Amino acid sequence: MRRLIRFEKVSKSFKGQQQPVLHQIDLEIPDNEIVVLIGPSGCGKTTSLKMINRLLRPDAGRIMVGDRDVQQVDPIELRRGMGYVVQQTGLFPHMTIQQNIEIIPKLQKRDPHQVMDRTIELMKMIGLDAESYLYRYPTQLSGGQQQRIGVARAFATDPEIVLMDEPFSALDPITRVQLQDELLGIQAQLHKTIVFVTHDMDEAIKIADRICIMHAGSVLQYDTPENLLKHPADGFVQEFVGTKRIWSNPEMIRARDIMITTPVVASERVSLVRAVEIMRMRKVDSLMILDENHCLTGLLSAGMLDHSMQGDTPVSRLMKREVVSAHAEDSIVALLKVINETGFSTLPIVDDGGRLVGLVTKGSLVSTLSRQFIETGEEARA
Repeated sequence: MRRLIRFEKVSKSFKGQQQPVLHQIDLEIPDNEIVVLIGPSGCGKTTSLKMINRLLRPDAGRIMVGDRDVQQVDPIELRRGMGYVVQQTGLFPHMTIQQNIEIIPKLQKRDPHQVMDRTIELMKMIGLDAESYLYRYPTQLSGGQQQRIGVARAFATDPEIVLMDEPFSALDPITRVQLQDELLGIQAQLHKTIVFVTHDMDEAIKIADRICIMHAGSVLQYDTPENLLKHPADGFVQEFVGTKRIWSNPEMIRARDIMITTPVVASERVSLVRAVEIMRMRKVDSLMILDENHCLTGLLSAGMLDHSMQGDTPVSRLMKREVVSAHAEDSIVALLKVINETGFSTLPIVDDGGRLVGLVTKGSLVSTLSRQFIETGEEARA
C-alpha cells in the first residue's frame, strides 16, 4: 500500500507558548482512506492539518505527499491540488454558488464546458438541484446547504487529497448526520484520501477508516475505530473514547470477540456410545462433528440420540448435516439475526475453508449483551 501523506518527526511551536504544539510527530496516511485527527483543544490536530497544504510550516521534520516534501513544492500549486473544507464554509459572499464552485478550475484555465459538466455532477453528488441553486448567493442558503457547497468546491478539481477542518461542527445534529452520510457516499464513489479534523468521537467512529488520537502534541494511538473501542492504548485514550461507546456500535463486536475457541468436537467415525460419553464428561448437550481436515460436517445433540441404534453406530449415521454457521468477522448483530431466524441455540464459527474455529451460544450472546447494563449500573453507583 502506497503511503500518500507521511509526517516524519514533525515539530511545531508558537511564540508565547511554553510547550510545543507538536513534538516529533510520525504519522502515515494511506491512499483512499478517511483518517480522522481528534483530541482535546490544543492537542495539535488542526496544526497538523494546516501543515499538509503549507498554511503552516513545521519547525522541524518534514511532511511528504507522495515522494515530494511539501516545503519543496510551490504553495499555490500544492493548494490547488488539494481540496480544503473549513467550519465556516469559506464561500465568497459576492460570488454565486456556481462561481464559488468553479473558481479553482477556472484559475487553472480548464475547458469551460467540462467545468460546467463537473459542477452539475457535483451538485447532484451533494443532493442540491443545479437549476435551483447555482445562481443564488451564499446568504440565500441555509448553513447546511452552504456547507454542502463547500464540500462540492473541495472536490471540483478532482483532487487526490481533501482536507476537512471540523466542517460539520457548527451545524444542527440532523443536518450534521445527513452530511456525514453524504461524505461517506461521496467517498464510496470517488475513493479520495481525506484528512478530517473533529472533536466529536461519535463522528470519528462513524466516518473514519483510521483515527489518530492526539494529546499535548503527541500521537497517543493511531488505529481503526474497532481497535480503538476494544483496545485503547492507555487510560487517557480509554477515557477519551468512552468505556461504553462500543455498545453504541454493536456491529464492531465480532464473533471472534465472544466465541468459545475450544468447542467440544468429535470425529464422524466416533461411535454413538463414545459420543454420549464425551458429552457427559464435558457437560455439554451437543457436539460439533468434524472430518479429518477439521472441517465442520454436522452436529449431534442429545435430543437426536436414538436408543434403538447400536452403540457402535458411527455418529455420521445420526448427526444433522445441514448446520447453519457464521464467520469470525460477523458482528453480534448478524449472529443474533441468524439465531433468531433459525432458532438454533449454538452457532459454529468457521473459516473460509469450512474449518471450525469456534462456537457462539445463545448464552454467550446474552452474557455479552448484559455487560452493557452491568457496566452502566456500576458507573451509576460510582
